[in-house]
Amino acid sequence: MNVQAVSMRFQPQSDSERVAPAAGSSLVIVIVCYKAADLTVACLGSLAPEVARIPGAKVVVCENGTGPESVETLREAIDANGWSAWVELKAISPNRGFSGGNNAVLGELLAAEERPEFVLLLNADTIVRPGALAELLSAARDHPRAGIVGPRLEWPDGQPQQSCFNDCTPASEFFIAARTGALSRLFGARPWALPVSDEPVEVEWTTFACALIRGQVLAEVGLLDEGFFLYFDDPDYCRRARAAGWKVLHWPAARVVHLRGQSNPVKSLTARLQRRPAYWYASRARYYAKYYGRVGLWTANLLWTLGRTISKARELAGLKRERHVCEREWLDIWTHCADPLKMPVAAGDRS
Repeated sequence: MNVQAVSMRFQPQSDSERVAPAAGSSLVIVIVCYKAADLTVACLGSLAPEVARIPGAKVVVCENGTGPESVETLREAIDANGWSAWVELKAISPNRGFSGGNNAVLGELLAAEERPEFVLLLNADTIVRPGALAELLSAARDHPRAGIVGPRLEWPDGQPQQSCFNDCTPASEFFIAARTGALSRLFGARPWALPVSDEPVEVEWTTFACALIRGQVLAEVGLLDEGFFLYFDDPDYCRRARAAGWKVLHWPAARVVHLRGQSNPVKSLTARLQRRPAYWYASRARYYAKYYGRVGLWTANLLWTLGRTISKARELAGLKRERHVCEREWLDIWTHCADPLKMPVAAGDRS
């Protein structure tokens, strides 16, 4: 992607072109907490001074079926810190996953007489840097066709994380599994993960670890697809928003620390190349079947297998030192092909 060329589309408009905030405009931040009460409390602590600067802003924490001890921990922290004026605690059970937990709040917001101007989906394992919320809101108001705005995600030491991506396609599965630069260059493969950009850039999708969504987008596009229990919900929703005519904007001036891997095990398992949970593959299967049909899902799996055959051959030949795919991935990609669009069953513990 030519970052410089794309970013030119997002030069600030003149004052006459800017969209003024709607009357009674507001920001609602939604945090889904599952086995992450301590992380959630730390996240709320980082939000406290930021929310105070935004009139009408509030936070809704959805305790997503962890149990009464987690609910009590959150309630005590909210009361002890004097956050009850701007933090609302909602408890649901059983665990409905990322999409279901967010929808428990978003559904009520959409049904309200006055929906919020903006909604921020925020992971429990995040720390909001000073000024990040104001930056995201300013970017959204300066760019009225940006329906979803994501910040720069970074580690606590300030090192950036990749948070923007091209759409997943069956063809991309081949290049991900093969991981051979020569083949990628030969076929002109698009990178799946985009390089970190220090300039505003339009992207195909951004991670929902932190994402500002217009209330108008939610009204037009609808709720998150609860068929994605965890993962692939963000590329799906960004794709739906783009299909409705909205743009997805990466805004690196807003910075948010993402303690990646601390709220669920997938990131750490992937980093160690251990076996991922079944729900990751169920979401992957749903995504490909939803956008490319069953044939597209099978094609994606066959292309992944072909790519993995190439990388495995290179490993055996000593051209490549170590494998780069997770344990049993060759099998797990096929486990949800029979009924890929089946809605998941809510569970008390899917970690």
